[in-house]
Amino acid sequence: MNRRDAIARVALLMGGTVVGAEYFLSGCSSPTQEKEGKQASAPTAPKELVNQDQIRLLDEVGETILPATQTPGAKEAKVGSFMAMMVRDCYTPEEQEVFTAGIKQLDKDCKKQHGKDFLACTPQQRTAFLTALDKEQKDFTEHRRADDPSQYFRMMKQLTLLGYFTSEVGATKALRYVPVPGRYDGCVPYKKGDKAWATT
Repeated sequence: MNRRDAIARVALLMGGTVVGAEYFLSGCSSPTQEKEGKQASAPTAPKELVNQDQIRLLDEVGETILPATQTPGAKEAKVGSFMAMMVRDCYTPEEQEVFTAGIKQLDKDCKKQHGKDFLACTPQQRTAFLTALDKEQKDFTEHRRADDPSQYFRMMKQLTLLGYFTSEVGATKALRYVPVPGRYDGCVPYKKGDKAWATT
């Protein structure tokens, strides 16, 4: 699946634009590097914004959004590492701040609701908690002004979907995938339960 198709599908699922899409489409030339790194003569390693414990948390958030069923879930597609890379390379500093603060806020709100960290919750508690967060982000998005930052859970959900369906696992096991496409057929019969096609 190419980048443009993936972003279009996630935007359709989420009912809006994908945060950081313009940088993802341009090959993830970091907005931070564009601002600060033009004068640098030697390339430096980008600063990591998300640590390994947080990546583990993001994997579990992703797995709650897209759990393993007959097909592998988001954790097998390593969506936590994908989110960390996308936030570092494709988000503006303001979006990075919202996302990284959101990781801490997610655990804080989960403790308030269930008395324990997200990772310590049962699958049912995680689902109930993220369902409430999803409603919150939809309400926020509906009433936000153009200059307001995106809500952090919206970012997490978008990146989970984008990371999963552009991964090898998502494209070959959750979608139907033909590595070398043959002739174009604009009208293919649909049988109930058929997977969508991954495009190349």
